[in-house]
Amino acid sequence: MQRRINKVAVLGSGIMGSRIACHFANIGVQVLLLDIIPKELNDKEKSKGLTLDNPAVRNRIVNDALQNTLKSTPNPAYTKEVVSLVTTGNFVDNMKDIAGCDWVIEVVIEHLKIKQSVYEQIEKFRTPGTIITTNTSGIPIHLLTNGRSEDFKRHFCGTHFFNPPRYLRLLEIIPTEDTEPDIVDFLMHYGDLFLGKTTVLCKDTPAFIANRVGVFSIMAIFHIMQELDLTIDEVDTLTGTIIGHPKSATFRTGDVVGIDTLVKVAKDLAENCPDDEAKDRLKIPDFVQKLVDENHLGDKTGSGFYKKEKTASGTQILTLDIKTGEYKPKSKPRFTAFDQAKPVENLRERLKILNSATDKAGEFYRRFHQHLFSYAAHRIPEISDELYRIDDAMKGGFGWELGPFEIWDVLGVEESVKQMKANNILMPSWIDEMIASGAKSFYKPEKGKRLFYDDQDMDYKPIPGTDAFILLENYSNNIVWKNKECTLHDIGDGVLNLSWQTKMNTIGGDVLNGVNKSIEIAEKDFAGLVIANEGSVFSAGANVGLIFMLAAEQEWDELHLAVKTFQHTSMHIRYSSVPVVVAPNGLTLGGGCEFGLHADKVQASAETYIGLVEMGVGLIPAGGGTKEFTRRASNDYKKGEIELPLLRDRFMTIAMAKVSTSGAEAYQSGLLRKGHDAITMNQKRLIAEAKKSVLDLAAAGYTKPQPKNDIKVLGKEALGAFLTGINGMLLGNYISEHDKKIAQKLAYVMSGGDLSQPNLVSEQYLLDLEREAFVSLCGERKTLERLQSVIKTGKPVRN
Repeated sequence: MQRRINKVAVLGSGIMGSRIACHFANIGVQVLLLDIIPKELNDKEKSKGLTLDNPAVRNRIVNDALQNTLKSTPNPAYTKEVVSLVTTGNFVDNMKDIAGCDWVIEVVIEHLKIKQSVYEQIEKFRTPGTIITTNTSGIPIHLLTNGRSEDFKRHFCGTHFFNPPRYLRLLEIIPTEDTEPDIVDFLMHYGDLFLGKTTVLCKDTPAFIANRVGVFSIMAIFHIMQELDLTIDEVDTLTGTIIGHPKSATFRTGDVVGIDTLVKVAKDLAENCPDDEAKDRLKIPDFVQKLVDENHLGDKTGSGFYKKEKTASGTQILTLDIKTGEYKPKSKPRFTAFDQAKPVENLRERLKILNSATDKAGEFYRRFHQHLFSYAAHRIPEISDELYRIDDAMKGGFGWELGPFEIWDVLGVEESVKQMKANNILMPSWIDEMIASGAKSFYKPEKGKRLFYDDQDMDYKPIPGTDAFILLENYSNNIVWKNKECTLHDIGDGVLNLSWQTKMNTIGGDVLNGVNKSIEIAEKDFAGLVIANEGSVFSAGANVGLIFMLAAEQEWDELHLAVKTFQHTSMHIRYSSVPVVVAPNGLTLGGGCEFGLHADKVQASAETYIGLVEMGVGLIPAGGGTKEFTRRASNDYKKGEIELPLLRDRFMTIAMAKVSTSGAEAYQSGLLRKGHDAITMNQKRLIAEAKKSVLDLAAAGYTKPQPKNDIKVLGKEALGAFLTGINGMLLGNYISEHDKKIAQKLAYVMSGGDLSQPNLVSEQYLLDLEREAFVSLCGERKTLERLQSVIKTGKPVRN
């Protein structure tokens, strides 16, 4: 049976239900979102004379929940338009409508009898063969289907989304003994390909995989901090981005999740896992229990591990002192280990430095990692038969860059085990057996594939379901060329992939050299080139430090040359004799965006935040971005239609430094081309799909494009209109005098200069204009102030 999901019913419109509904709408699926009907009128309804029978009243709970979700930050919807795919209703009037749905997802309150009563209603109206799943995180899946039909049971499964479902990649799939294997296979594949998820097959054990290991790791940190006399500020400094964990680290995450929720899960684990060898670490510390008892539960109550307090100068963040129970001003801890580790961009190398440090930070990391490794190893085969599922769950659900077994590989399996045994930390027998067999790591690359160690067969096996992925670390033996910052991999079938490793993947001289060299190599011996990396940032743009240095020292000839080199590189991408596909993910700003604008195709991740943001630092796009937006406007002009509004839209995108909040939104601002550029839902598939795009272009008979000499610019007609609008913005106090100056420069370039009438110009003509404007703005004091602010604080000053 070929299953297709055209319509989904989501039952329960709370925080998770509404957000799950929005994510299905993001991918173009129709959604029926239902919830209970109110038991009484609210004051607003009473004032209008409404009754409980009024449709607006009956759907008030679901409609309010959806609207509140759409106001949340970050937004669960890719664009405002996708929400039109969500239809709301209630359990009484609209449960019958699930008959037309292909998948029914239950997301009601975590109460067994309530869920079972909802399933009774589902059974009355569902079409036989329809998939039914639950989003429960705490109730054993096998208990939920008691009393249901055989068809219901065969098509029932757990699908545990993590919050927020648009952004956290994990989708845990938890079948029962009755679930048909093809239903499990379908959900694993659909979650990966269509929803962009890391789908992890789980056993029906308490908290499944991610929460089991994740909550343990948090509880272990609570105990280790007390053993080492660390503060909350120190622990969050130690457990954030420096080790590849989210910025929210440990205690900020607790406040967001809810301290009461964290405590409940930990207590449930201790109660439901009596044989857990590390159950002592699941004991709730007194300072945490006290917060729950006094209703300091985190963000939802306004105080928890942290507390915001208004002061005369703004808002101050206070941190809990776990010894006194009082809140004190947040501090910025310093550790000797950080001085060595912070400059290191490579996470694996950074972890080695931190774990071997001799200060208190090093001791913390050793204790934490050793307890984490022991716990993860003991969960095989209890919660998973394969170790890679634990790593996938922690990366997808808790936002770790590396999972426990991957970190263990980095720090050295055999050496870590020796240290753990010396510290009397328990180790399961399969680890000793693995080392005795001669296996030195949990993973290894082989012929572009990633193999994992299977403790049952005591051998390495390919990770199932990863044939559609290209992971660059698996191609470490296929490096064609590299320099200090760039690496060029042969990813098979005649296609190369270029990535670079700089702070925020910024673009400087070595990266520009790498792009040009990669194109030259591809033109000589290969079918085409992909430009992509596997990080959360494609590129934050040009190296502003270099620009500031040249401008501050008034090295105008060198600055001209640097900008010209960047423009040449963008044009080399455009006019290569082989197809070049740019595959961005995450932040794609300034020069990173300009590379995409010049590519034969952009294969963007769904979570691509792309924009030309140079205006914010007092400049205009000069890597070909201003030229390209002018060219694209010219391409869109239609005979007999007014042309200025099309150019104005392009102008405003640059002038407002607009950054798309998703790949889908990038189509609306013209940063991606509809019907040409494409979006990949699952980032792990991004490079593979970009490679396919290269091969498709090559197979279609790719021919080197010819430079454009017929770009229509509107001259004084456009320039006058732009200048009038800019003056209006200044008079309305929407922009500063310096903003006005930058916008005037941008208007001049996009109008084609001070031409008396519309004209046709070349790309080089516009490149020269944008370069001159860029360099002249670098001579402005206020631009230098903005650049310096970005270098020092990461944010431009408003001046």
